[in-house]
Amino acid sequence: MNAVHVGSAERALAVGTWLIVGGAMLYSVLTVTPLMADHTPAAWRWTAPILPLVVDAAVVIVVRLDSVLARLGGHGGAWPVALRWMTGAMTLALNIGASALVGDLVGVAVHSVAPLLLIVTAEAGLAYRRAITAAVRGLEERDRAERQAREKAAEDREEARQQRVRERREHEAALAREQREHEARLIREEADRQDRIRRENQERAEAAAAAEREARERREREREQAQAERERLERQAAQQRELEARQKADRDRQERAAQAERERREQLREQERLERERAALLSAGPPAEKLPEDRARTVVRAAFDAGLAVRVAAELTGWSVGWASARYQELRDATATAAPALG
Repeated sequence: MNAVHVGSAERALAVGTWLIVGGAMLYSVLTVTPLMADHTPAAWRWTAPILPLVVDAAVVIVVRLDSVLARLGGHGGAWPVALRWMTGAMTLALNIGASALVGDLVGVAVHSVAPLLLIVTAEAGLAYRRAITAAVRGLEERDRAERQAREKAAEDREEARQQRVRERREHEAALAREQREHEARLIREEADRQDRIRRENQERAEAAAAAEREARERREREREQAQAERERLERQAAQQRELEARQKADRDRQERAAQAERERREQLREQERLERERAALLSAGPPAEKLPEDRARTVVRAAFDAGLAVRVAAELTGWSVGWASARYQELRDATATAAPALG
């Protein structure tokens, strides 16, 4: 089992779940609408499909959010369970209502198939997703352990290689030290021989050595004076360069501070502009008719950023709550995807 197999299983589960949900929703709308029409005043019979659509929208929300929570390994607590069973019970009651009212047991049995299948599919799908999530995490833990083991083995091999390199260098250093000691011994022997020759010739070269010594001392004094003058000039030049570098650093720091201040002001102006645009969009109130989709998406994004409820966003755009809820989910998914990247 690998990531490809797991992904294929998740896709099969998702496709099958949504096929069952879609079929159950369509069947529920077709079954419940006549019941609602029979129990609604004649002037308002056109509202008969609204109730099954609302209940089915709750089913879609439950299935979608349960799949997301199961994939993330989370648990919503008691309320999602209550909503899941409440929507299932409502769907079952609405579907068998017409048959139950006339005592048609066969109709009750037939019309209970789709709701019961939907309820069991929602529960089984949630259990499957949790099991898949647990299995995926187990695979990831095993892959992480294997990767750590490979990295540890690579570190051990690298440490052994470095140890061999150190030992080879130490051996080469010992050989070089012995070679230097041998050369130093030869140099000392040559120096002793030269010293004997120098002592033999010392008496004959005293006068010449004295004159040479005086000339050498004079040249040394001149060289020391020239060296002192060069050092003084070099110190002055170094001080001048240091002063120029400090001045340049101060100028660069001032320019960076000014640039940062300009950028901060630009960001504040841009943020104020966005806030004004968002306030203008949200203060327009419910439209007389449904806004174009592009305009509606802009208003939904402003409502999402302002933290408004889905119902308020639907009222501001004239679109349905389900459409606004789907846009909110897309924005949440985009925000969740962008957060790790920024991290």
